[in-house]
Formats: sequence, C-alpha cells, structure tokens
Amino acid sequence: MEQNDNSFQFTYSAVQRTEVERIRSKYMPQETDKLEQLRRLDRGVTRKAQNWAIALGILGALILGTGMSLIMTELGAILGMSVELSMAVGVPVGLVGLVLVALAYPVYDRVLKKERRRIAPEILRLSEELMQ
Repeated sequence: MEQNDNSFQFTYSAVQRTEVERIRSKYMPQETDKLEQLRRLDRGVTRKAQNWAIALGILGALILGTGMSLIMTELGAILGMSVELSMAVGVPVGLVGLVLVALAYPVYDRVLKKERRRIAPEILRLSEELMQ
C-alpha cells in the first residue's frame, strides 16, 4: 500500500482481482440477448403450467389422504365420529381428492396451451429475428 497526495493505492493479486470482477459483474446491468429472452419466455410458459399442476396434485393428494385416514385409522373417532359416519364421510372426501389428482395433468395441458397461445407472437417475433 502506497500513499500519494492523501490517497491510497492497493494492488490486488490475480486471484483477488478475479473474485472482485466476479462479484462486480453481479451488480452490473445485465444485457440479455435475444436467444436468452426466447429461452426465458419458453421456460416461463412451462413453469406456470407445472406450478398449477403441482399445486392441484398436492392439494388432491392431501384431500385423498384425509379421506383415507378417515376410513382406515382412528381419525374419525378422534374427531368424534362413529365408524359408520367416518366411513360415509371418508369415501366422498377421498373421491374428491382422487378427482383433483386426476385433473392435474389436464390442467397442466390446458394452462400450457393457453400460455403458448398468449406468448406465441413474442416467441415468433424473437425467433424470426434470430433466424435472419
């Protein structure tokens, strides 16, 4: 470290300089190229459809599990239900959960198609620019 006219100069080693540049690049404005924009748009379409399907599948599995628990365990007794009432409530609850799980893929497919229609003009515009 040297001192000239009330200022300091410090020389970093190559390893330190590389790390400083790596950290600095995180905070610099990022310029995205058109191919990266195209990839991001495509990922966004599938990610939205996946999120909806996963959420519906998880919800359905939880409801299905609750129905099964009412039928097969003492959950009904803990909740103050008789065995017959527990069975009568557990079967429809389980069926509702089963239907929700079964709807996960059709919901995925529908959301995917809807999002593709919505984003298609932008995807086509970017792909045309990249192909020229």
